[in-house]
Amino acid sequence: MSDSALETLFLPLETEAVEISDDARILFLRARAGRELNAFKAHDLLCEQSFAPDRDALQKAGLKVEPETAAEGFDAVLMLPGRQRQEARAQLARGVAKARPGGVVIACAPNAEGAKTLESDLADLLGGAQKLSKHKCRVVWETLRPESVNKELLAEWLALDAVRPILDGAYLSRPGIFAWDRIDPASRLLAGLLPDSLKGRGADLGAGFGYLSRAVLEKAPKVAALDLYEAEKRALDLAERNLEAFRGKKTLNGIWSDVTKGIEGPYDFIVSNPPFHQAGKADRADVGQGFIRAAAGGLRPGGEFYMVANRHLPYEQTLTQVFAKVDQLADEGGYKVIRAVKGKGGR
Repeated sequence: MSDSALETLFLPLETEAVEISDDARILFLRARAGRELNAFKAHDLLCEQSFAPDRDALQKAGLKVEPETAAEGFDAVLMLPGRQRQEARAQLARGVAKARPGGVVIACAPNAEGAKTLESDLADLLGGAQKLSKHKCRVVWETLRPESVNKELLAEWLALDAVRPILDGAYLSRPGIFAWDRIDPASRLLAGLLPDSLKGRGADLGAGFGYLSRAVLEKAPKVAALDLYEAEKRALDLAERNLEAFRGKKTLNGIWSDVTKGIEGPYDFIVSNPPFHQAGKADRADVGQGFIRAAAGGLRPGGEFYMVANRHLPYEQTLTQVFAKVDQLADEGGYKVIRAVKGKGGR
């Protein structure tokens, strides 16, 4: 699958508009794997990525990856900022803060996902920005000159990504994660339909900042243990903090992983509001289908799977392939809630 933003990010280097020396220290924020990174195999390259599928792909390519680095003073900082504006500005400011004086900051975004804003934001921070366009994306860059840096704006934007209380202090969250400042209506619908009879060991696939997990623990007192699976480490860290009140009372385990590659188990029940986007805006039914197969593989015979999804997503065929019994519990507000039971014979 092509990655237009990643390809365009390297355009200044390919056209020699930007030159990076062989001994340069390079940081790649929100890094994604691709053949373009082969050019840096001999460099001191550090990839920062907190999203498990991208982390896995980078590691498979033999690249050094950390979820978050404290290192600074890089000769070049590359980045693929997120779509959420506060998060993107915080990432851009962080890239500037990580670069040494005289270093270069290079960022890219699709035109339909804030490229024009990215250009103006970089110009506001560094006093200017150069640009190239290709593949309906825009790459922008500028050399960091300390006298041109807007230090007040830099400090303001660095703080945009800070963890903060939301919903009158009920949860901690931060920009950039799914439904970061509200309760997703699909998750709320599913939470209201979960039975209080859930018990034993369970899992929440795609736990986000912990709303569904907390709903399970508050509603079903016989649940003894709950594993929280989440691909985005920034969200998982929040979920663990949002469930702090249950520590010592229940066995809780946060697992930073790509659910579609399989889960542990066996579980008595699993709940999930599967994601249907990765990078970009296009629907990705295959991700939810991977969650369904993972749930079937992780449940004990007779175990229950409760999931919610947008009504239009084609999950029924996958559900009937891997579960013995499938029932729709609700169809409201554009969402469907489904209960599936794993058969005694394994399906």
